[in-house]
Amino acid sequence: MDLSTLDFSALLQLRTDVDAEIRRRESEEKAKAAKQVMELIRTHGLDLQELATKSVKAVATATRKPVDAKYRHPDDASLSWTGRGRKPLWVVTWLDAGRSLDELLIK
Repeated sequence: MDLSTLDFSALLQLRTDVDAEIRRRESEEKAKAAKQVMELIRTHGLDLQELATKSVKAVATATRKPVDAKYRHPDDASLSWTGRGRKPLWVVTWLDAGRSLDELLIK
């Protein structure tokens, strides 16, 4: 299909039709997947409630523990940074002043 041959209104209609077909197929795929899951549950004698509980527990135990600070401001102990992610403003200011990040290392 050569889209360049379609006029604007035809393109808009095509987009509407494509979006509707995508929603329809997504619904079909979800229903098919749910049916397969239920068949597996029945085949293996699993309890859906038990699976859901185990899944929630697995997510809860997968949470990360906080990372210890690696850098601390020498004049203000309340300013610390783990060294991960974006540098805090106080670190950027420190570095812009020509100071070294090594000076902030917690020993």
